[in-house]
Amino acid sequence: MNKLFLFLLLLVSTGSSCQEIEWISFSKAMELNKIAPKKIFIDFYTDWCGWCKRMDATTFANQMVVQYMNEHFYAVKFNAEKEEPIAVGDSIYKINTAAGRNGTHQLAITLLNGKLSYPSFVFLDEKFNLLSPLQGFQTPDQFEAPLKYFGENVYLRNSWADYQKTFQGSFK
Repeated sequence: MNKLFLFLLLLVSTGSSCQEIEWISFSKAMELNKIAPKKIFIDFYTDWCGWCKRMDATTFANQMVVQYMNEHFYAVKFNAEKEEPIAVGDSIYKINTAAGRNGTHQLAITLLNGKLSYPSFVFLDEKFNLLSPLQGFQTPDQFEAPLKYFGENVYLRNSWADYQKTFQGSFK
């Protein structure tokens, strides 16, 4: 009986060691960035996007991706068709009902340069400057290179093309 109890305890504690990405709102990322500057990663998704759901279930559940994202970025989950208005500087971004089948948030339109497909991702620096958008489903090993390119400031010293030539991934 004691061995069974210990086994179950071990099983439960092992299962609880899985972490998740610490998703926050864009507004919360702006607040936190004032206190402790960090790059911003935005996942633009919609409720109807099957590839977005697959990204959540696979890539964003991968423990290597989770650990790296939580360490290097404020991760923002942004529903491009439902978010509340957001004030950034002197501008207020809200749903544009003329864009997309359900309307599209102006922040998504702006940061994705009008190229609305889902899932789409945006990397921002600590001052909210756009570093790069990234579109389409990414497996953990595909996602690793752009994560590290921006997360480790490689973009400041190397071109993306040069980085890709020498990049050695470790995510599985």
